[in-house]
Amino acid sequence: MQPPLKQQRGTQVLSIVGFACAAVAVVFLPPLFGLAGIVLGIVGHTRGEPLGKWAAIAGVVGMIIGMLLSFLVVGTMTR
Repeated sequence: MQPPLKQQRGTQVLSIVGFACAAVAVVFLPPLFGLAGIVLGIVGHTRGEPLGKWAAIAGVVGMIIGMLLSFLVVGTMTR
């Protein structure tokens, strides 16, 4: 297995966009934006971004919280 590619200092664009997708996943289309956050975090991690792993984890958490919130909202609307 190859080590992650060395990236220039301070350029963590993929990880930052991954975190943004994770935050959006909490309130809007959790499967789509959560998955996008996971993928962007993993790609960022493989490119050597230190926050890439955490962006992927945030994508998973954002997707789970967004799905739970949507089930709660739909469940209370049908009663």
